[in-house]
Amino acid sequence: MQGEYVVFDLETTGLSPEKDAIVEIGALKIRGGEIREHERFESLVRPVYPDGSPRPIPWQAARVHGIRDAMVAQAPVLSEVLPEFLEFVGGAAVVAHNVTFDSGFMRAAARRHGLLWAPSRELCTVQLSRRAFPRERAHNLDVLAQRLGLSFAQGGRHRSFGDVQITAQAFLRLSELLEAAVT
Repeated sequence: MQGEYVVFDLETTGLSPEKDAIVEIGALKIRGGEIREHERFESLVRPVYPDGSPRPIPWQAARVHGIRDAMVAQAPVLSEVLPEFLEFVGGAAVVAHNVTFDSGFMRAAARRHGLLWAPSRELCTVQLSRRAFPRERAHNLDVLAQRLGLSFAQGGRHRSFGDVQITAQAFLRLSELLEAAVT
């Protein structure tokens, strides 16, 4: 596998890129088919309203990812984190599990901050899983990890970096499976 990829994941206050906020960004790089654990981006994000006032994390979202208001109280706001993350991504292709969701949030956030989300390519491990396992119905990250024999780190599920680690491993394995099927 040639090229550079940035595998990323977001945790948010809800499901709408236009209405909800990012509370955590996690990412790592894959270069030359190798996961580069030391080339990582990981940050909690303090959600705020457009006027800068604190934006509480709804209990429904906190129940999923475990991120509470107290955990982000001293975290940087997105206007501080986003330029750093965009620099980390650079011109690389991005990979996410359900990339439409994460990229939708990135596009909306970048637009709100006068920045541009323009990765060279967007790849989705859900779509790759559907191609690799066309007879299977479920392709969520838990099922995919189990199918590929991958295990989340303790407390890693539904936290950005924990999900990124599994997504990166899944991306490499799915790429190998699909490449082998072609040859």
